[in-house]
Amino acid sequence: MARESFHSKILLFGEYSIIKDSMALCIPYSLFEGSLSFRQNEGPKIDPELKAFSQYYKRCHSKGHFKFDFDFDFRSFEFDISQGLYFDSIIPQGFGVGSSGALCAAIFSRYAFKREKIVLDPQNIYKLKRSFASMESFFHGSSSGFDPLVSYLNKAVLIKGKDDLEMVEIPPYEKGKGGIFLLNTGRARKTEPLVNLFLEKCSSQEFNRICDQDLLPVTHQCIDTFLKGDLNRLFGSFKKLSIFQRDHFGPMIPPLFKDVWQRGLESDEFYLKLCGAGGGGFLLGMTRDFSLIERTLSSYETRIVYKLDY
Repeated sequence: MARESFHSKILLFGEYSIIKDSMALCIPYSLFEGSLSFRQNEGPKIDPELKAFSQYYKRCHSKGHFKFDFDFDFRSFEFDISQGLYFDSIIPQGFGVGSSGALCAAIFSRYAFKREKIVLDPQNIYKLKRSFASMESFFHGSSSGFDPLVSYLNKAVLIKGKDDLEMVEIPPYEKGKGGIFLLNTGRARKTEPLVNLFLEKCSSQEFNRICDQDLLPVTHQCIDTFLKGDLNRLFGSFKKLSIFQRDHFGPMIPPLFKDVWQRGLESDEFYLKLCGAGGGGFLLGMTRDFSLIERTLSSYETRIVYKLDY
């Protein structure tokens, strides 16, 4: 089997607001990747996760619950699992960078028929997203299909609305003394309970009003200014988003990082926001000067995503 690698992803903007049909921007992140492979020198060993996924697919497909727009070579998939197929990955699980999305992209690329003929027009991109949503629901209970789509295309994807999405080009953010970074909380988390908590909060009319009035507009501002390269406005919008999440997404912010979050807002040296569902994994930050966080956040692992020249 030729090894085809699939990158992790970062949801730059749109966490939780995407549930309310806001815009969202997701990018592939090449630092982490995974590929399907076979175990060597130890004989076939069945991977429990892939076996459970195959049973899930078979069960849902037989009941018509699997919204899959492409033929799938299930027989070869089951046979390869019996021969020691596994996902050889360095993508950290439970950290919000799309480990399950990359796995779904790898399975689709290997076993879906007619994938070579897919024309990447809006209609087919939507079909891909819908198929990936069915696949990734095995891991999270429900899925937008966004993460595996980005891993599969290896392109930044902008969601404008529920059924309106397109691949976009990111400005060449490769130099500058400031920019966007990841901060590692050092703890994994599960997505489903946090999403359920958000959905429970959405049962409140007042919380819905706050989201519609504040969260969605500032999310759209962040995406718009980022894609246009309007960095000064982006920095201000990022701070507003950080404040909103501090005030309304408290349970999603790891307790040990609430003081760090607040310190950034008070000093204006950096701002933090969730990277995905929160609760652990990575946080996403922005600073005008990386030398500042080298001192302030020296006890934490940080990784530069984009360099921005303010």
